[in-house]
Amino acid sequence: MTTSTTQTRPQTDRDPAKEEFERVVLAAARGDELARNQTLAAIQPMVLKYCRARIGGHHVSYLSAADVAQEVCIAVLKALPGYQDRGGSFTHLVYAIAANKVADAYRAASRDKSSPMPEIPETIGDMGEPESQALASDLRAQMGELLLTLPELQREILTLRIVVGLTAGETAQAVGLTSGHVRVLQHRALTKLRAQVSAENKWR
Repeated sequence: MTTSTTQTRPQTDRDPAKEEFERVVLAAARGDELARNQTLAAIQPMVLKYCRARIGGHHVSYLSAADVAQEVCIAVLKALPGYQDRGGSFTHLVYAIAANKVADAYRAASRDKSSPMPEIPETIGDMGEPESQALASDLRAQMGELLLTLPELQREILTLRIVVGLTAGETAQAVGLTSGHVRVLQHRALTKLRAQVSAENKWR
């Protein structure tokens, strides 16, 4: 007598909204005009928020955050026809393009010494985590300069998590890492910033 066993497949976390967005993006990549407009409408707010977070309310060289965001959206639309779903995330592509455009703006600013140092906006997203909440008030005035002391990836993660207000999962999709890796790098970055803030306050 044989006993059959039924194996239960582990359930995976599905995000219907993300799946629908990816479906629209793929339709846009195939040339669907309505899907293209829907994709643009979806990315514009997050791109503008990201650019404002990285550039602040100032102009970097001759470009404002809104100008850079517009360039990002144009570049994303140009990249759409070649986009294929290979198990990644379209959001990752969008933020990669945005990061490159912001870097271009800063390179232009480095050639224009009259451009002021960008500041982080007053509104910092609530991550709901004690270590971040404790740092928020201390970091707000100093964030712009402090972020520049971090490795680029850690700086990008903190910008997306604290300023833009993305979740760890959303940030992971944006930078192409796992949520766990994002949390580890975020913790390291916050630890370094906490030490710097403490050191500066000690000598005041």
